[in-house]
Amino acid sequence: MANAASGMAVHDDCKLRFLELKAKRTYRFIVFKIEEKQKQVVVEKVGEPTESYDDFAASLPADECRYAVYDFDFVTAENCQKSKIVFIAWSPDTSRIRTKMIYASSKDRFKRELDGIQVELQATDPTEMSLDVIKSRAY
Repeated sequence: MANAASGMAVHDDCKLRFLELKAKRTYRFIVFKIEEKQKQVVVEKVGEPTESYDDFAASLPADECRYAVYDFDFVTAENCQKSKIVFIAWSPDTSRIRTKMIYASSKDRFKRELDGIQVELQATDPTEMSLDVIKSRAY
């Protein structure tokens, strides 16, 4: 595990699902998980377009790290409908140190695989990725 930063593969399904979210708006969100034994990032859960932000937040485990993308819709001050893809590196304080290190060292490489991310958040508890935080970063 000495070379954790470059040793984590990204499963093709991750890129495929992300493209579907970005181009076709097939999903509201995608949660990604690192499978340590296989040394790769895989899709853990996808959210239907009808699911809410609360559904998304509830799908992140309270004591394990995850990567996630969320398709955030909003209306600008000029009354324009917009959407931004938000990448969230979820790393709760209660997760294992080793796991946090693996997720931190693999994040940039994984993010490069997902072309089209417009906002990035690092969150250690739900308040750091609340809708208000996302709104303030998206505008």
